[in-house]
Amino acid sequence: MDHTTVGIVGGGPAGLLLARLLHNSGIDCVVLESRDRTYVEQRQRAGILEQSTVDVLRESGAGERLDREGMVHDGIELRWNRRAQRIDFPSLTGGRKVWVYAQTEVVKDLIALQVADGAPLLFEAQVNEVVGADTDRPVIHYTHQGQDRTLGCDYVVGCDGFHGVTRKAVPDGVMSAFERVYPYSWFGILADVPPSCDELIYAHSPRGFALHSMRSATVSRLYLQVPNGTDPADWPDDRIWDELDARFATDGDWRLERGPITSKAVLPMRSFVTEPMRWGRVFLAGDAAHIVPPTGAKGLNLAVSDVVVLARALAHLKDSGSTELLDEYSDTCLRRVWRAEHFSYFMTTTLHTDPGQSAFETRLQLSQLDRVSSSRHAAAELAENYAGLHIG
Repeated sequence: MDHTTVGIVGGGPAGLLLARLLHNSGIDCVVLESRDRTYVEQRQRAGILEQSTVDVLRESGAGERLDREGMVHDGIELRWNRRAQRIDFPSLTGGRKVWVYAQTEVVKDLIALQVADGAPLLFEAQVNEVVGADTDRPVIHYTHQGQDRTLGCDYVVGCDGFHGVTRKAVPDGVMSAFERVYPYSWFGILADVPPSCDELIYAHSPRGFALHSMRSATVSRLYLQVPNGTDPADWPDDRIWDELDARFATDGDWRLERGPITSKAVLPMRSFVTEPMRWGRVFLAGDAAHIVPPTGAKGLNLAVSDVVVLARALAHLKDSGSTELLDEYSDTCLRRVWRAEHFSYFMTTTLHTDPGQSAFETRLQLSQLDRVSSSRHAAAELAENYAGLHIG
């Protein structure tokens, strides 16, 4: 194997879904993933799927287990000042919803399809560099099973994340980077206890932000806003549950259920966008091109949107010989990327307490939350962005 139409660097959900979409369009490709299969299938990431993401997974043939095991959510709950306000998605968006289905499960489903169809998917294939992006045949240099190898491609797609090598194929000065690093992190835990809620709870508190999510009917996923550099070892289990109790406090009889904590991790937060998302015959997708803070649940969904746009463009090229859609790839994706960046920024800055923020700034946050609870237009704007915009 020394040539393919599309060389895909990275076997996460973006790379695997792109491979599936290309396979369904009769376009050959090769996926190169640096980690082993077990690691890839256990890599914990986002678990909220927009309506459009679910639609794409179903159409690609990867929706059977999602439909059987995924948890459909019709809304979220906002909490502040001991108040609670539910945002109902279907009534505000014309019927759109979200699904809770862990990224690990999406990846398992896509890998199973890829392996069953026999399309090339190489694990433990370390990509060393991508060269010739501005030529008609870029080349991927990689190491697999102790051998240095090369893969000539008509096109290369970098789905290898923020720290991947594909973006390095682009010369300095060709792309512009836009970035914001936030002055706080998320302290995430997994707990073997059934969720204390039917839908996600986003809480604004003078003590900091908190989120109640879930991975399944028996596993809860919860987050606390903490200072950057926080050491999880400084947070024994009782302290975590006490802090979550304080931040979720609301009038009424709601109760946070406690259970054994099985995982603790601190997640830094940033916003990042690369423009353009293409140079020559190298394309960037997902985290290789953009990062969003997790508050808006957009990371995985943006990656899906990118590869759908790209797969359509490559299929259009195959069927018509026209590069028109390929040439529009970056602009098409970036319109949705910046919308998602803005929504994620809005959710983050509205719900988190910035270290050193003034009482004036806090009052602005509370005013915004009051408006979402009292204005159908404001609630609909939040619901539309959260449930997801249409792709393309």
